[in-house]
Amino acid sequence: MEGRDIPAALHRHWTASDAGDFEAEHDIYREDAVLDYPQSGERIRGRRNIQSSRAAQPNRKRFSVRRITGADDLWVTEYVLTYDGRPSFTVSIMEFVDGKVARETQYFGDPFEPGPSRAQWVERIP
Repeated sequence: MEGRDIPAALHRHWTASDAGDFEAEHDIYREDAVLDYPQSGERIRGRRNIQSSRAAQPNRKRFSVRRITGADDLWVTEYVLTYDGRPSFTVSIMEFVDGKVARETQYFGDPFEPGPSRAQWVERIP
């Protein structure tokens, strides 16, 4: 896959993720891909292990992509991952080798109430 094909592959990946199509969702990964969750200290090695770990989650998940940006072999997706109706603002950093994801790191941020000290300078994001 050439660099210009990566955005299309990412869109297919996130669409399949939202649809719960675990096979199509994981087409983007190399067989030896590594997935890191720094906040929980977890690392999952191998495409099948990544897929199995996600399929085992009992939660109803929804994915809403806000932005995909990148170049060459490094791509970032900002999205809202909703577990059973509870949103988590998420960033996925994917490193590609030969057109497939070799390494992904995901960061999760739960929503919080805005600070009153900055209220006069902010606008609410939908």
